[in-house]
Amino acid sequence: MAIDTAAVPAAVPDKSEKLSTRAKLVLFVLCAAQFMVALDFSILNVALPVLGKDLGMSQANLQWAVTAFALPSGGFLLLFGRIADLYGRRRLFLGGLALFTAASVLATLAWSPAVFLAARAVQGLGAAVIVPTGMSLLTTTFPEGPQRERALGISGTLLSLGFTIGVVLGGGLTDVLGWRSTMALLGIAGAVVLAAAPGLLAESRHPQRPRVDIPGAVTVTGGLLALIYSLSTAAQRGFGGADVIVTLVGGVGLLVAFVVVESRAAEPMVSLRMLRRPTVAWGNLAGIVTFSMMSSVVFMTTLYLQELRGLSSFRTGLVFGVQGLAAAVTGMTAARVIGRFGTRTTLVGGLVLQAALTAPLVLLGTGPSGVWLALVAITAGCVGHLWVIVSYGVTATSGLPDDEQGLATGLVTSSQQIGITIGIPLLSALAATRSDLLSGIKLALGVDAGVVAVVAVLVAIGLRSRSRG
Repeated sequence: MAIDTAAVPAAVPDKSEKLSTRAKLVLFVLCAAQFMVALDFSILNVALPVLGKDLGMSQANLQWAVTAFALPSGGFLLLFGRIADLYGRRRLFLGGLALFTAASVLATLAWSPAVFLAARAVQGLGAAVIVPTGMSLLTTTFPEGPQRERALGISGTLLSLGFTIGVVLGGGLTDVLGWRSTMALLGIAGAVVLAAAPGLLAESRHPQRPRVDIPGAVTVTGGLLALIYSLSTAAQRGFGGADVIVTLVGGVGLLVAFVVVESRAAEPMVSLRMLRRPTVAWGNLAGIVTFSMMSSVVFMTTLYLQELRGLSSFRTGLVFGVQGLAAAVTGMTAARVIGRFGTRTTLVGGLVLQAALTAPLVLLGTGPSGVWLALVAITAGCVGHLWVIVSYGVTATSGLPDDEQGLATGLVTSSQQIGITIGIPLLSALAATRSDLLSGIKLALGVDAGVVAVVAVLVAIGLRSRSRG
């Protein structure tokens, strides 16, 4: 891959474990951008009732405040990851930051539901640019080995922290300053990162600039958009609606068509050869499962604490604040765990821990011990979850040339987005099959732990076969 270092020198000149001051600043900028996007996933959730009253949005339409962001942020990830490979990661990263920041300002000032939802959609589009380009800049800046493992550990920690802290910040800011302060915070953060990034990041792109695979781009983007829309809508209205069924079937059909298109394309958007790599395939499967199942644990536990145990938003936030502290400590030590036990062992072990330590949540009851059980289980399960986040990122991006890192990180971040998007609606629909809320929550949490355990076995077998081969 051609690296333009004429104007900006490379941030990391060698493969030693110690990071230079410049490398630390690069890592700070890239991780701050990822953290900012992670915040946006959850910071608005607890503010929706207040937002709805202020803008005159009906209860039924409030979900669009979340869906308008999720659709473009998940649907366009692969496309922008590939475009960044071809035309410049730094350039797109800065453009995505500018778009996200401007949209956050517009959302802060929104005077009608239409303006607000449009701003959220543009925020999502900016996030779809920031996430894969930021991750590919990270993996091409920090070489394979201790430096990349450390960088991915910090990035994974902040990603998990952003999702958790967003819940706490959203409630506090809304109570004190109103819902608009949540969007203003994102605008300020975007402006700070945008001001710091140009002087630190070096440009990189594919040396030959092959053509963009238009049929592949259309089918994968359309498929992801349809899939995310159908699952987000099903979480609110169930799977019986005609629009849900049509978009679900259409999304699956487009993704199947994408595979066919890529198998015949001269310059495919996604190399099926890459997807056939066990490290890429099993790593991304682990990513989808760990994000979908842990986000579902957080959601179901929130329902339990607030709806069944009557905890306030603040006290519920304290529970997840403890989880956030565990995430911070675990993420900072994950690279050392990988260095000692290896990536495959850490990945499989993390999945096993996540399954085993969240499984006791099926014992939740109406007694006072339930709150403590929830606190201990989700905090302990977060240890395994963070090990998986870091090790699956290392697994799925290792052994690939630099000119494919944008695509590889696009797959990694798509796994994150798809996991966060599909887990909650699927398990919410499962919980709704029970007649009372507690039994539905316990059923969903039991299935959650079971899925993670099964995938742990599959990943262990798949990666062991690779190592023997």
